[in-house]
Amino acid sequence: MNLDMMHPRDLITLIMKRLYGYGMTTTSGGNLSILDNEGNMWISPGSVDKGTLRPEDIVCVKADGTVVGIHKPSSEFPFHRHIYKLRPDIKAVLHAHPAALVAFSITGRRPNTSLLTKAAEICGEIGFAGYEIPGSEALGNLVSAEFEKGHNCILLQNHGVCTTGKDLLEAFERFETLDYLARIEIKAEALGKIRPLDPETRALSRTLEKKLMPEFIPAEHSVRECELREEMVKLINRSYNRMLSFSTDGTFSTRVSQDQFLVTPKGLDRMNLRNDELVLIQDNYREMGKIPSRATSFFKAIYDTHPWVNAIIVSKPVNVMGYAVTEEKIDTKTIPESYILLRDIIDIPCAEHYKDPMATVRKIAPNAPVIMLRNDCLLTVGSTLLQAFDRLEVAEFCANSLLASKRLGGVKPINEEQKKALIKAFHLPE
Repeated sequence: MNLDMMHPRDLITLIMKRLYGYGMTTTSGGNLSILDNEGNMWISPGSVDKGTLRPEDIVCVKADGTVVGIHKPSSEFPFHRHIYKLRPDIKAVLHAHPAALVAFSITGRRPNTSLLTKAAEICGEIGFAGYEIPGSEALGNLVSAEFEKGHNCILLQNHGVCTTGKDLLEAFERFETLDYLARIEIKAEALGKIRPLDPETRALSRTLEKKLMPEFIPAEHSVRECELREEMVKLINRSYNRMLSFSTDGTFSTRVSQDQFLVTPKGLDRMNLRNDELVLIQDNYREMGKIPSRATSFFKAIYDTHPWVNAIIVSKPVNVMGYAVTEEKIDTKTIPESYILLRDIIDIPCAEHYKDPMATVRKIAPNAPVIMLRNDCLLTVGSTLLQAFDRLEVAEFCANSLLASKRLGGVKPINEEQKKALIKAFHLPE
């Protein structure tokens, strides 16, 4: 879906539906705005149920101050207006009160953007605005002053978070990434010592996969390819809806034939991804006019090395990543299903992977189908796309159960004798 072609009122309604649907705001909380190319501000209304918001509820405040709409603009209109006035590069503002970020705002802390490889690149340095009465000019001055410093994400003391962007999707991506970071850090705090990335590793991650493959025009799109495109999009949407991935993160791939595979495009919204936006890779060429995920060459190496692998997923589920940013390991011997599907998860520091990705490729095996790259992602492979997705889901459920067990006295895993019995009973590869 091309969000650039949507009317501001429709786009605000779409993003607010996501915010409310994922529990990132409440019936009365949160506000979004877009500044159009004529200087008019489109903003969500005040005192209207966010769970049933309609396009006709969105208010337009004209450049001359005239208000057009059936409602009053959000009470936070003053700080939206201040931000646009001080930062001409900003065309969208998002403010909400997700629980994890509120937790940081009421403790005076900022989420650590060094926990994950791309977080600092997406969010930048996080600002922090002091407390003032909601909807007041004083709050507008405090908030806009932080954005005037160059921040694109700020926490509001005892209030919530505000993010901005060149469009509403970029503001939402920053908001979602920041909320995601906050939830990971809270999970990690329950596990022990947190291990942020050092500057050298962060710099190394930014150098990866800068060169694009040459293009080709497919002679045809086979029936199998079309079926796989449909299956991929359904599972990508499901992954997003189950909060296993987020708007522009999470890479899916499936083998089409010996020399072809499909992969998700770089930077496109996972929630609204279309079949035709997936990228076909043939040998070392990419489908014309499309930019594939930066992991494409790595995926090709996996397919070339392991003929039994027909699908690959890379994602960052919150509970798994809580482990990935600490020194703790995920014990898969919680219930039989977890061990059968996941086996023992391979644990690799992301710096090692960046320096020698083929070493990671070689560690994948029928008895090692899941790899956790510290501070980066979880990688699952399978003989089918559904199997790889199942492993992603089960890994997240397993990590969640382990975190919960710490409050109940600690996990008592399946013992070695029981593990051997499972391997024998289900004919698992040794």
